[in-house]
Parts: sequence; C-alpha cells; structure tokens
Amino acid sequence: MPEGDTVYRTARHLDAALAGRTLLSSDFRVPRYAEIDLSGSTIDSVVSIGKHLLTRVDTVSIHSHLKMEGSWHLYRHGSRWKRPASTARLILTTDEWVAVGFDLGTIDVVDRDDESSVIGHLGPDVLAPDWGTASEAHAVALVEASPEKEIHVALLDQRNLAGLGNVYANELCFLRGVLPSRPVSAVDVPPLVALAHRAILVNRDRTERSTTGDLRAGRQSWVYRRENQPCRRCGTRIRAGKLGADVLKLRDVYWCPRCQT
Repeated sequence: MPEGDTVYRTARHLDAALAGRTLLSSDFRVPRYAEIDLSGSTIDSVVSIGKHLLTRVDTVSIHSHLKMEGSWHLYRHGSRWKRPASTARLILTTDEWVAVGFDLGTIDVVDRDDESSVIGHLGPDVLAPDWGTASEAHAVALVEASPEKEIHVALLDQRNLAGLGNVYANELCFLRGVLPSRPVSAVDVPPLVALAHRAILVNRDRTERSTTGDLRAGRQSWVYRRENQPCRRCGTRIRAGKLGADVLKLRDVYWCPRCQT
C-alpha cells in the first residue's frame, strides 16, 4: 500500500494539472456514483490527508484511496493509457488533461462541508502543512492511549498517525532501537513520533524513498525487505515475521535482533 509521501506527490501532481480547470466530463465507473455528472464544474484543488485524496470540485469533494493496487495517472488527450481501461474507476477530463484513477480501493462523493465523514477518523497527518508541536503532542497521546499495543501496530493505526505505512513503521522501529513487537508502554513515544515526521518529510519530494540517506538501489532501507541479509550496523542477520491488530491486518515486520530490543 502506498505510503503517505507517495500519496502526497500524487495529490501535488494532480493539483498542478487540474486546479482551476473546468471539467469537460466526469466518468464514475462504480455503481453507486455512475449517474453523477460533474461536467461544467471547476476543480478547486486536490489535497492529500494521510493516505487519502480529496479532489474538491465546486460544492463536493471526491474522496479516493489507493489501497494496495490503486494509482492516478495523467494523460494528454489521445495518449495511450499505461493500464487497462477495464481497471479505470474514475476519469476526470479537462481541456488539457485526462486524469484516470485505476483500481482505486475507495471512491466517495461527499459535500465539501461533510469531509469529516470520510477522513474524520484520522489522526494528525504527518505531512500536514501545519504540523507542529500541538500535532506532535496529539499524535503521541493517541499512540500512548493503547499501552498494550505493539508499537509497530500503533504506528500503522491511521487513527493515531495518518500517512505512515509498513516501510516507515519498520524503519522507525530500527532507527529507535525497538523491536516491532515491543508494547507501547515500553517505548519512548515522543522522539519516535518526531522522527516519523522528519523521516517522511525528507522523502516527501523524492521519487526514490530512503531512510538510510543513501539513494543507491539496494541501500535505501535498514531492515525493510532485508530478511537474512546482514544488518548495516552490526552484521547480524535481519529477521522477519508478521504483526497486526488482527489476522486481516497482518503485515511483514523486519528487525535486527542485536540492534533492537
């Protein structure tokens, strides 16, 4: 599933192409919204909130989530699409661009003043323009409210922090020297949350994500997807397992048994 930095870049690219433009047509290829026609409406903005996208069109907001397989593409009129048309779930057309949402996991259309119905459950957005001391303290309090929860699970809970995915959850645990399975009650949460913000912010404008500071292929992560490879710090073999709030939310976890306790 795309992390918050990927969704941020998606929103930025869509906003640059679509904001201020009038829709020539809208094509919702989901039964619930198949009859909606937004042609003639103006796209005000496209923004990201955590891993969620809001395309604000006049008095409504189109909410979309990429889930595991989704993506948004921009095409010039007449250009060949890079994914099958059968996987398109939403097509927004202006005089200059055709924006296609492929395999979108979620699509909702809500009134602009009812955006909270689709994003109100989210915790502070780690890439929000107004992230600061108050946001950080709020996120810390939300994480610490479940002291028995594994820290990896708490970091992935979008109700605590919006925007972190499995790559960051694994890498942050390594950088702070804590096992993914360590309970929140045994973790110094404030510096972990502060690091989460810094780590995703530095990657916000990169097409290649790195938590090591090295952008070379194969050297961008400390532990993520490095099972049985030597730890970059101590040489111990990286281990792997699974963690999740329940069996439906199990995620791959990676750790160094020497550097993390």
